[in-house]
Order: sequence, then C-alpha cells, then structure tokens
Amino acid sequence: MTVYLVGAGPGDPGLLTVRAATLLAAADVLIHDRLIPAATVELVRAGCICIDVGKRAGQEGVSQDEINRLLVQHGGAGREVVRLKGGDPYVFGRGGEEAEALQAAGVPYEVVPGVSSAVAAPAAAGIPVTMRGHAGAFTVVTGHEDPAGDTSVDWQAHAATGATLVVMMGAGRMALIAKRLMAGGLPPDTPVTAVHWGCTERQVVIRTRLDEVGAHDLSAPSTVVIGDVAGLDLRSP
Repeated sequence: MTVYLVGAGPGDPGLLTVRAATLLAAADVLIHDRLIPAATVELVRAGCICIDVGKRAGQEGVSQDEINRLLVQHGGAGREVVRLKGGDPYVFGRGGEEAEALQAAGVPYEVVPGVSSAVAAPAAAGIPVTMRGHAGAFTVVTGHEDPAGDTSVDWQAHAATGATLVVMMGAGRMALIAKRLMAGGLPPDTPVTAVHWGCTERQVVIRTRLDEVGAHDLSAPSTVVIGDVAGLDLRSP
C-alpha cells in the first residue's frame, strides 16, 4: 500500500490528470485541502474515509505536523492514501515536507504531479506566461512572506530580470510587493493582472498596473501576473 501525494490541478475537476482520478476512485483514505472542489472529493468510492485538513481564515486549522502524522499513520497501516493538494504538490504545496516525513517513517509514497495554477490561472485569463517578443522566462514566487520585513524573496532582484513574475499567495500584500518591485526599477505602468478563483465558475479577472494594484481589494485565492504579458488578453471571442 502507498501514500500518493496528488495534485488536484487549479480548480476545475476536468483538469485532474487521469492518474489522479484513478487513484481517487481506489482510495481507502482521502486527506484533502480546503480548496478542493466538492465535485472532486465526490470521485472517491463509497466507504472512503475523507479528512479535510484545510486551513481557513481566522481559524487555527490542522497543523502540518498533524497532517504528516495522519499520512504516516494511515499509510503505515497498509491503506491506500491519497493526499490531495490544490495545483501541484511540489509548487508551494508543502508536498516536499510530507515526502520527507513519509521517507523518515519508511512509508512508501508516490508523487503525482498536477496542473499548477501558476500557469493555468493566467492561461484561463488569456495570458501566456511566456511569449516570443514579450517574455522569454517566468518566475513563480511566493507572496506569503511579508515584503516589508525579513524575507527570502529579493523583489528588487526579480524586478531586474525582465521575466514574467507570477505571485502566489500574495493578494493581501500586493501594495508592498509593488513598492519593492518599483524600487528595483520595474516601471510603474507595468501591466498587472490578478486572477481570482482561476479555472472555476467563480473566476474574476482584474487588470491594472503596478502603481495602482494596491488600490484594488484583492483576496485569496488569487494568482497575480506581473509583466508585459499581463497586458495581453488572448481569450477566444
């Protein structure tokens, strides 16, 4: 028996991989995050134990240590366990930490990649993160760290690369992030697009510029694209 660290994709159940859907249908235990759609959770078989470990605003939620303990407990007991995470488990999903815990406990596991919202949400808004003549590279960066305090993200260095920036988990900090990027030389009129609830029926797209993004009331979950390509809208008419 194995623990599967599975990416659920950016939100639309239709963007699950075939492998992910197959594993869900056979799981004995499903341990899933808050943002996993109900329609995806319902793909499990009758009798599957479903455990919601998602964190919610204003609530303490389930700690990462407890999630690791659950994975080791159920996986070590010989159950087929699916740990279902939004997007890809290794892109800001703490999948690496869970793999370390399983490895240390000697519990077999497999990583099943998923479509990350870092590329899927911009695509749903008509934005290619790379495009000839616009951007030859893109960088995915966490906005969860406080840009006004100690941070491992060098925003001024990112401003100098010319690459598209895709900011995850940074909706509430965009004013400060924009200030740091402009201090690094990124022009104030640099296009910015925020995609809220990308790839779902609730999707909202906000198009603005770097010096004005702080005036918008952005909320999670949002993927924010910064750079020349953010000014494109290649959605089909």
